[in-house]
Amino acid sequence: MTKPLRGRGASAPPTVTDEQDAPLRAGREAPQRLSVGVVGAGRVGAVLAARLRAAGHEIVAAAGESDASRGRIEALLPGVPTLKPSAVARACDVLLLTVPDDMLRNVVTVLSASGALREGQYVVHTSGRHGLAVLEPARAIGARPVAMHPAMTFTGTALDLERLEGCVFGLTAGPDERGFAERLVDDLGGRPIWVPEEMRTLYHAGLAHGANHLVTLVSEAMEMLAAAGSDDPAGTLRPLLTAALDNALEQGDAALTGPIVRGDVNTIRAHLAEIAGNAPQAMTSYVALARATLARAVTDGRVLPIRALKINEVLDTAVADAAADVAAEPGYHRDLS
Repeated sequence: MTKPLRGRGASAPPTVTDEQDAPLRAGREAPQRLSVGVVGAGRVGAVLAARLRAAGHEIVAAAGESDASRGRIEALLPGVPTLKPSAVARACDVLLLTVPDDMLRNVVTVLSASGALREGQYVVHTSGRHGLAVLEPARAIGARPVAMHPAMTFTGTALDLERLEGCVFGLTAGPDERGFAERLVDDLGGRPIWVPEEMRTLYHAGLAHGANHLVTLVSEAMEMLAAAGSDDPAGTLRPLLTAALDNALEQGDAALTGPIVRGDVNTIRAHLAEIAGNAPQAMTSYVALARATLARAVTDGRVLPIRALKINEVLDTAVADAAADVAAEPGYHRDLS
């Protein structure tokens, strides 16, 4: 039997079938049924709730203001009522707060002050940056705080459900909540790692640097290949990037190849000239990453300091030339006051 996901038109998300649900439940003991509410039905919240529902928990209500959020609730959580955040909080024993980082403190404060939270209730947020401190207003009234961040990028569709299998969740919780947090991650199909409160921001920075900046890097590389005449930049890059990523994850800096670690000054100079002429939007990141790569190659002894000095001079010249080109553009004005 198919469980329809009520998307809209041709862009509707994929459907979830009983066959797809089965692997999510296989090999797991039936969990103690929880009543779960979700405030912030964005890409993360709706998917986590759908996964918990597949694990046997009851999603009692969800809050989402935008059309996109309401569409996700319809698609991934059919039949779940859409309520105001305070009503969602009052209706559940486990409250998932999947709102943006900068909104989280205010949401917790407002829900706590309004009496929507209660003693013994689990309040779980999915922010990577924040730990337990942001949930202090909830803890002060007796709620049980947990920080649970999935180290995954989300589409907000049913495609994400199987991707959660084996996903790492960065957890921070007090001694009395650790067991619950681990069980919740297990029901989501994930693997827990424990992140100290004071290390949450660094943990999140590492994930953002690796994933978000990778998207920028790959997009710029595809733009360069397209400018060079490739009719399939993604297909050209995929085998190379897949191999590079696997090698980097297994070997770290030892996986570095290319003109920087070979000390090929003239190749680097040629790269910079072509980028300046055909893909100037990539100049800043190319230079920054070249410098970072060079520093690591010098540290491990693959590039001699005298060769590194020559490469840095080439990079400095490229940056100065790019700045001069910008300054020469019509309408450029530099305020020297």
